[in-house]
Amino acid sequence: MIELKYQTPPEWAEGIVRAMDVFLPDHAAAEKKASAMAMGMVAHYPDRTELVTAMIDLALEELSHFRAVVRLMHARGLSLTADEKDLYINALRSTFRNGKEHFFMDRLLIAGIVEARGAERFGLVADALPAGELKRFYRSITRSEQAHQGLFLQLAERYFDAGEVRERLDQLLEVEAAIVSKLPFRPALH
Repeated sequence: MIELKYQTPPEWAEGIVRAMDVFLPDHAAAEKKASAMAMGMVAHYPDRTELVTAMIDLALEELSHFRAVVRLMHARGLSLTADEKDLYINALRSTFRNGKEHFFMDRLLIAGIVEARGAERFGLVADALPAGELKRFYRSITRSEQAHQGLFLQLAERYFDAGEVRERLDQLLEVEAAIVSKLPFRPALH
């Protein structure tokens, strides 16, 4: 599993619970983008059979999460909003190294880190919510995100030396901690 180097304070989730109608459209956008990212990996690495199979499954799962969030939104009288730039994701993307193989490794590891951060934050939301459907939903989403982070780490170690993967992962986790610790608290996943 991926051990994040910065832990989001519980106060973040308390703000999310108070602004759930603002958070849900952001969550929906994140699921939609995760599905698209997985299909982008399929398009960029069609010769990597294990990756293609895993990413198709992931894209479908993320799309089902998107559908579930949209249903929750519609039940609350909410609509989708236009996608916004995600400063967190863009900052992480700026760390990609050049070179086909280095770029591929970084892409896998950063995807795993993003999933780890999602698992952490969705878990905090679940903890902060009162008992009910929304709490159960966020518990389920947390478990999915935890599995996804493991998937990306497993794929990285499938295609690259495990020692090299762990070394680069540690570097990227330091960078991610610096990025996320500076982000303002707002009713969004990142």
